[in-house]
Amino acid sequence: MTALTVENLRIDVPGGPAVAGLDLAIGRGRVFCLVGESGCGKSLTALALMGLLPAGARVVSGTARIDGRPFRPGGPTPAGLAMVHQDAMASLDPLMTVGRQIAEPLVAQAGLSRRAAMAEAVRLMERVGIAGAAERARAWPHEFSGGMNQRVAIAMALACRPALLIADEPTTALDVTVQAQILDLLTGLAAETGMGLVFITHDLGVVAEIADEMAVMYAGRIVEQGPVGRIFDAPAHPYTAELLACRPGLQARGSPLAAIPGMVPRPGRRGSGCDFAPRCRRATESCSMMPPKLLPAAGGGAVACGVPA
Repeated sequence: MTALTVENLRIDVPGGPAVAGLDLAIGRGRVFCLVGESGCGKSLTALALMGLLPAGARVVSGTARIDGRPFRPGGPTPAGLAMVHQDAMASLDPLMTVGRQIAEPLVAQAGLSRRAAMAEAVRLMERVGIAGAAERARAWPHEFSGGMNQRVAIAMALACRPALLIADEPTTALDVTVQAQILDLLTGLAAETGMGLVFITHDLGVVAEIADEMAVMYAGRIVEQGPVGRIFDAPAHPYTAELLACRPGLQARGSPLAAIPGMVPRPGRRGSGCDFAPRCRRATESCSMMPPKLLPAAGGGAVACGVPA
């Protein structure tokens, strides 16, 4: 069963389109990673789905369904969709105890009494691995570590049993050990509850570890998507291949780090063809004429390239 479908999502910012014609389909119980450089539109896509777009950004077109129910991207957050942000401390209210913050959506959305909601909040804290949950529920966010605050944020997201959870780089500010614990927690919860998990990241090591499927974004468009094993073993799009080649490895110690020459085009300054063509080593004259469409790729998935590998 599909947890989330998105069709033809376009998001404009003052300079032009920041996300252009994005399509997604994520199944229940699946871990889907959205990958790309900073500014490619990953987080903006998530914020549009949650109805949290910043000032100046607006949804121009697009339809979406969560668990089969239609909703409007850019509108109110639909039931069944939840999000964990990168900085848990910034997303928590410093003037409320963590237990009360977890209980609040249970009162507002699930209709529980405050006593029942607090009991459920303690259970959720235990579920995400917070020891002594009954006592810790009375603590304030500043009394928790970054990793513990992220667990609180995950408990809040789980409170109303979402069909799909969006995690926007939730481990970036955490040390490696805590990062591994949070990754295990999120993937375990997806498998246990059957919810879909969209993990937004630029860390290809994390993608290789947790993803079932992935999509690579460049300049507001998905350029390649499919099973993570196929994409890592045989990337079809030149940009995907370049990203994978940029990963540092122990074998390359002492050698210069690989880099992709050029810059990502700004919204409103894109040509009529493939956005990656000016930086692509395989580009031909036809690549600058019209943007390629996502077409089936050998081995599964799809690729938007006129000269795929």
